[in-house]
Amino acid sequence: MKLSNFNYDLPKDLLAEYPSDQRDESRLMVLDRKSNKIEHKLFKDVIDYFEDGDSFVLNDTKVFPARLIGNKEKTGARIEVFLLRELSRDQRLWDVLVDPARKIRIGNKLYFGDDDSLVAEVIDNTTSRGRTLRFLYDGSYDEFREKLLELGQTPLPKYIKREEEDFDKDRYQTIYAKNEGAVAAPTAGLHFSKHLLKRLQIKGISLAELTLHVGLGTFNPVEVEDLSKHKMDSEELFIGQKAVDIINQTKSNKKKVCAVGTTVMRGLESSVSSFGTLNPYVGWTHKFIFPPYHFCIANSLITNFHMPKSTLLMMVSAFAGHDFMMEAYQKAIKEKYRFYSYGDAMLIL
Repeated sequence: MKLSNFNYDLPKDLLAEYPSDQRDESRLMVLDRKSNKIEHKLFKDVIDYFEDGDSFVLNDTKVFPARLIGNKEKTGARIEVFLLRELSRDQRLWDVLVDPARKIRIGNKLYFGDDDSLVAEVIDNTTSRGRTLRFLYDGSYDEFREKLLELGQTPLPKYIKREEEDFDKDRYQTIYAKNEGAVAAPTAGLHFSKHLLKRLQIKGISLAELTLHVGLGTFNPVEVEDLSKHKMDSEELFIGQKAVDIINQTKSNKKKVCAVGTTVMRGLESSVSSFGTLNPYVGWTHKFIFPPYHFCIANSLITNFHMPKSTLLMMVSAFAGHDFMMEAYQKAIKEKYRFYSYGDAMLIL
C-alpha cells in the first residue's frame, strides 16, 4: 500500500471543534467485517454488541497540560512551547516544540507567567521546530512540576482554532485517566461515561488497562509514498500482568477483546508472544501498522475518524480492510459524522 491510497477529501466543516454535549451520546458508526454491513447508532449503544465474558482494553494515560505560552527575552515576542518529553529530572531538561521556530535560537531565554516566574534557556536544536530547554527554577522538583501544571494549558490539537475553554480540562481527558505522561488524548476513550462503564461491568464485560503515553509523533505527517520507509516516533508503554491475564483469558475463551483506540491496538501488538498471546511490557514502542497486517490480540476496535494520509487511518484500514474503510469514510462524510479528536466514533467488529 502507498501513501496515496489513504487520501480522501474531508470537508473542513466536519472537523469537530467541540465535543458532544454528553460523552456517550456522540454518534457511532458500526462496521461488521464479515458482512460488510454498516450501521448508524449512538455511542452508548456500543454495549449491545458485547456480552458476558468479553473484554475492553483501555489506555489509562493522563494528558499533561503541555502547552506553555511565553515571551522571548528582549523582544517580548509571543512564543508557544509544547512540552514533549522530560530528558533530565535533575537538570530540568525537556524536549519541546516551539512556534514560531525561526525566532528561537540556542542561548535565547523564554519567560512564562504574568510575573515571569518561570524561565527557560534554549540549549540545543533537535529538529526544525524542536528545541531542548533547560528550565531555571529555584524551588524543589515538586514545586517546579506544580509550576508547570499551573502555567500549562490543555494541549488541544492544532485543528481546533479556538482558545482553550474551561470544559476542555475535563473533556480532553478520559474519565479513567490516571498515569500522567501523554501530550495528546487517547481520543476513542473520550466517549465513555462513568454510567456506560458501569453498565458494561454489570453485563459481565471485563475492563483491562494498559498505559501508552501518546506523543505528537502519532500525528506526524507521512512524507514518503512507500509506507515501509516511514518511521514512527517511540512512545512509552506499560502492560501489567493483571491486564495480560484478563486479555489472554478472554482470548482463550474465544470471546471479544475490544481495543479502545489505536493507541491500545498498537500497544497490544507491540508485546505478542510466539504463541499469539499477550506478554507484560515495560519500555518503548515505535510499532507502525499498515495494510496488510495480521492482528494477534484484539478482534474488535473502537476508534475515531482520522485525517487523510494519517498513520491512524492506515492502522484502522489494516484492521477493517482498506476498501471497506474508505467506503465507510465516504458514508461518514455523506452522513456528516464529526471527525478527529472531539468527533464521533466507529466500532469495527
